Amino acid sequence: MGTVFSFDLRDTPTAAIGSALRDAVAWLHHVDEVFSPYRPDSAISRLARGEVSPADCSPEVREVLGLCTRVRRATDGWFSHTPDGTLDPSGLVKGWAVERAWRILHSAGAHNLCVNGGGDLQLSGESAPGVPWRIGIAHPLRPGALCTVVTGHDQAIATSGTAERGAHILDPHTGTPADGPASVTVVGRRLTLTDAYATAAFAMGGRAADWLEHLESYEAFAVLRDGRVWRTTGFPGDE
Repeated sequence: MGTVFSFDLRDTPTAAIGSALRDAVAWLHHVDEVFSPYRPDSAISRLARGEVSPADCSPEVREVLGLCTRVRRATDGWFSHTPDGTLDPSGLVKGWAVERAWRILHSAGAHNLCVNGGGDLQLSGESAPGVPWRIGIAHPLRPGALCTVVTGHDQAIATSGTAERGAHILDPHTGTPADGPASVTVVGRRLTLTDAYATAAFAMGGRAADWLEHLESYEAFAVLRDGRVWRTTGFPGDE
């Protein structure tokens, strides 16, 4: 998926957890093979070229396409898996893949766990007995600095912005690069929707603050291009 994945397991190692870790890594490679728009033989590339239909694809492809449609409706079109007319569900797939990898490990007994896919995280349990996870969010305008720290036990964290990959998020309504903030971080319970909502919020630009304030079970923090910040009322972080 063009990024780095890491696993931070704080439980006592067991054979079951070791096996699950191998399964989780294999799962992420499988997702890349099926969903990468950069692989000409992937199911997504073949769908985009019209060589196959969704009915010809695996259930997981149909699941992702259904989730993309759900998020598009929930965001009034600010999230789209066809932002420039070409099929590309990448804005949802990474979070979905990380969440599934986390489930594989959690089911095997890794309950104090952080799975990180390119800065988007699914967390559970604690970093140490009695100590919550503390996740530093990189400042998009000040390399090497943090803009906030998110503290919690069972949550998903996703950040969208231009600092790492440039202007890669498109405005689905125009097909041109979105004029969003420098970065927006969304915190929820599970990463699939949290990641997709972060992408949508970035595309919304100035509309995002009010939308996220009223989005039930999600909180957010953004750094604007002029360095100012905003946060939703219940954001679990500190500057």
